[in-house]
Amino acid sequence: MTTALTAVLAVAYGAFSWSLAEYVLHRFFMHQLWGKGIASREHLMHHAGNNEWNAANRLAWVGVVLVGLGIVAPIAAGLALLAGLSWPVALLAGPVYIASYGFYDWVHWRAHHRDPSTAYELWLRHHHFHHHFGHPLENHGVTSPIWDKVFGTYADPGTIKVPRRLAMVWLVDEAGNVRPEFEGDYVLAGGSLAPRLDEDHERAFNNLAPTA
Repeated sequence: MTTALTAVLAVAYGAFSWSLAEYVLHRFFMHQLWGKGIASREHLMHHAGNNEWNAANRLAWVGVVLVGLGIVAPIAAGLALLAGLSWPVALLAGPVYIASYGFYDWVHWRAHHRDPSTAYELWLRHHHFHHHFGHPLENHGVTSPIWDKVFGTYADPGTIKVPRRLAMVWLVDEAGNVRPEFEGDYVLAGGSLAPRLDEDHERAFNNLAPTA
């Protein structure tokens, strides 16, 4: 019974730790550093339309593994030891933290590159692309709105205006119009597909949404 309880608590702690880290890292270390440091710079380039996963993403995996195994797992083990639970089982929190990041990384990539296949993916896109195309300092949580609601950065997305040149591949049909299943949640703004690299870069690094 003690082992099972420890495992349940370790899983919850690992998932909770990543959920909070996801919000804190995204808000404070990616946006509020205004492009200072590799994480912020690469993330704001992502806002400028660069959706390729790159070396920064690989470095992120290294950091997450180190934090999961070197910080999250030992803290969980220490808490379990103090509570009289099975501290070796509590080490499970570290791999759960890492797996939670893996889930975030996967659903975030899918949001930009693949059709949504579940109600959760529909919600995630609507929530996340308000952050991209509406207000970059709102809706920092990607996998969950919980911490945005706790810290007052949550916003109801409403209808999202997506600049036509930055439209996600899954959003538009072959004629370049919003697919019927996404009408109401998204509209295309602007008529040009020509890139505006300098403008998009400047606005992204100033935490402003792209213009149409």
